[in-house]
Amino acid sequence: MGVNEVESNRAENKVKIFALNSNRELASEIAGLLGCELGKVYVSNFSDGEIQLCVEESVRDSDVFIIQSTSDPVNEHIMELLVMIDALKRASARHINVIIPYFGYARQDRLARPREPITAKLVANLLEKAGATRVLSIDLHTDQMQGFFDIPMEHLTGIPVLSQYFKNKGLEDVVVVSPHHGSIRRARKLADILDVPLALVDERNPEEWETEIPNVIGNVKGKNAIIIDDLIDTGTTISMAAKALAENGAAGIYACCTHSVFTGKFREKIEWSPIKELVVTNTIQLPQEKNMQKVKTITVAPLLADAIDRIHNEKAVSPLFE
Repeated sequence: MGVNEVESNRAENKVKIFALNSNRELASEIAGLLGCELGKVYVSNFSDGEIQLCVEESVRDSDVFIIQSTSDPVNEHIMELLVMIDALKRASARHINVIIPYFGYARQDRLARPREPITAKLVANLLEKAGATRVLSIDLHTDQMQGFFDIPMEHLTGIPVLSQYFKNKGLEDVVVVSPHHGSIRRARKLADILDVPLALVDERNPEEWETEIPNVIGNVKGKNAIIIDDLIDTGTTISMAAKALAENGAAGIYACCTHSVFTGKFREKIEWSPIKELVVTNTIQLPQEKNMQKVKTITVAPLLADAIDRIHNEKAVSPLFE
């Protein structure tokens, strides 16, 4: 079954999809693929900054899906999401499915130093306490975050979407590159799908990168290199990896990631790097000022629409993990 229309043996109009303020374009695209309209919700702020929210249609006994990336401004978007979940719970929604394409605070998933919080776990607790019955996200920073939830947690990946883009591009003599040790499993998945070899940039302390280019493990000379990571924030890691590949004779350098966080001097670093094209998905809605000529955005709407369709119709979501 396709995703042009939500197939259901329940009463008509029992599926409702709502968008908050972080990524309305993605939510609208998903709703269009599912053949429905976005639910009506009013979201604003009181004069002191407190969130004012009202669900403007009945959700009683409905299977509700909220689409909200907890991206910049992270705290505002998390609070919007929690308030929305509470409103739906009090309005007697049957299921409250929370779709978080980009999960903010996911990098704070362990104690890096003594007396630090594990904020990713705190956010998971807040979502459950507010009343979420299921959470779905794409490319969490680490897989173990799934264990932070005591409710169903679906962890999808954007790698098939990214791999299809590069398959269609038709590059020859390709090597997939992990920009650091933490992304090696992700790079291996892409390399397996594309049936190409794998290379690794030997991760160094970022403070050393200004004076010393990292080593590259693997043969990249004369090849089209595709760097892959889960997210790009300041652009330091990806740009230094690209410089290392250029110094080791890569013929063409491309980069891709699922989440375009893009903060600080990312534009300057990407523009001055040898990267020909940076491919990102629309898990985060990029404001106009963060767009640049090198960046190509592809959509994860079909992936999320398929997931919503499967969850609502009580079908296995596991095929989407493959």
